[in-house]
Amino acid sequence: MKRLLLLTILCLLLSPSLSSGKDLYEDQLNRGIRNSEPYSYVLIKQSKANSTEAKSILREAVRYSPDLPAAYFELSKASFTFSPEGIFNAVDYMLQGIAAYNRNFWWLFTLLGSLFASTILSLISSAIIIILIRLPKDLPLLSHDVTEDRNKALLLLILVSAIMGPLFLIGGILILTGLYMKKWGKVFVYFYLLFLLVLPWILNTASMFFNASVSAKFKAIVQVNESKDNKYALSVLKGRDDPVELFSYALALKREGRYTEAIDIYDKLVAQRPTAPLYNNLANCYVAINDIEKAKELYRKSTELQPIPSALYNLSQVTRKTMDFDKGDEYFLYAQRLDQDAVSRFRSIFGRNPNRFVIDESLPISALLEYSQEKTTDASIMNLLRLPQAVMFVISLFMMMLFYILNKRLKNRAYRCKKCGTILCSGCEKHIRWGRMCLQCYRSLVKLDELDAKKRIKRVLSVYDYQKRRRDIIKVISLLIPGAGQIYAGNVLSGILFLWPFLFLLFVLITNSIFVPETSKFSHIWLKWGSILLIATVYFVSNIVTRRRLAKGWL
Repeated sequence: MKRLLLLTILCLLLSPSLSSGKDLYEDQLNRGIRNSEPYSYVLIKQSKANSTEAKSILREAVRYSPDLPAAYFELSKASFTFSPEGIFNAVDYMLQGIAAYNRNFWWLFTLLGSLFASTILSLISSAIIIILIRLPKDLPLLSHDVTEDRNKALLLLILVSAIMGPLFLIGGILILTGLYMKKWGKVFVYFYLLFLLVLPWILNTASMFFNASVSAKFKAIVQVNESKDNKYALSVLKGRDDPVELFSYALALKREGRYTEAIDIYDKLVAQRPTAPLYNNLANCYVAINDIEKAKELYRKSTELQPIPSALYNLSQVTRKTMDFDKGDEYFLYAQRLDQDAVSRFRSIFGRNPNRFVIDESLPISALLEYSQEKTTDASIMNLLRLPQAVMFVISLFMMMLFYILNKRLKNRAYRCKKCGTILCSGCEKHIRWGRMCLQCYRSLVKLDELDAKKRIKRVLSVYDYQKRRRDIIKVISLLIPGAGQIYAGNVLSGILFLWPFLFLLFVLITNSIFVPETSKFSHIWLKWGSILLIATVYFVSNIVTRRRLAKGWL
């Protein structure tokens, strides 16, 4: 409701200009603004209320914000019909919307945030589910080992890890259950302990995704570098000394016609660390004050450091302005060879205004991500790390080494008879029977002459009942959670290959509604429907595989 109210207010503020869409479009280009997202969102709202004119309204939304994925997604939905042309157009607009992620920081940022959070949450949830499935089966084995050898009670000390937080408690329980897993099942335990090893970095990254969107400075930096707004940056970034903030502030100054102030800041940045984009933008300021020779000199310095398309294109523009058309064409063709699509975008907004005649360099998305990473809040505020990060790293490394050593040193571990589930160990059975069977099952199924017929039949029936109950449990829990049946049967790695993707896709549906681009309630619609389709696929494939393995006696 608040977002809708905000869009309405913005629409009212823009109303004097809306009387002439062409004037508004030209005005925003003259101020260096290529993406008028609030206005495009208003148009998207209008398209939903006017289905007959929806496509033309949405094309206007794309024109005003060519880097806004939501406009392409809505146009894809409006263009879809069951004809070949309708399907082709819908797919084409959908692909254009996905491609726009590379030009729209907040949409890419929220997408990465959703995927990152889903990955971490699904990993932790997978570990918890494995514990819930395996602990009732493996705890009696541990109890049997402790009963046979009291020294093994020291294994329970690993649960002291609970004082370091719930994630470390999960790791401690996984170590205990992992001792009784098959060889490949232990891979997941090692992977989770590796996750604990890099936990400080993970929490810092999570903090970045949750906190970046509420930073006024960061919003201002993104808006000016993605050609969305200048005035907000001028009000927020004034008086800053960070290079990223200074660069963005100077860019906003130049676009608003305050060329002398922008030159002073760019000179300061060039003195600190000269780069091709800095020289290019500084040269643009001199073009604006009609000092063409100084601008040429700076463009050449830019291309000497790094031949970037914008500097070469700008150099071609000012060279032609001084009537040197041959040299201008040479620079123009060089820029085209470097990036033809970029030059096409430059030409599409061409005009005599300084913000359209020459092209500014802005910070790429990679630089914005790096800035957001540096400015995030420390991970300890999330209350998941109770000790310094260096200490947590050492403890995680110790837990990983401990699990490796225990696997190597603890040879005589309890196990279950594969036929009846009886708990055994080398102390109970001097010889491990073929197929890891207990003595009674071995006699009734292999050494038929060692038991009389009644006892043998009774044993066979009890084994049959146990195996039937076991198969029924595997079928039921497989219907509840994909992969759970295989985990219960002992094939932890096979089960996790179904369980983790299933949980990941479920969490994507949840986080997709949390990580939404600013100023809109629009989410990544293709991700939502793709996740639903894949969830159904994983669910059915998991159950088919589990039932086939049961039928063949592999579980």
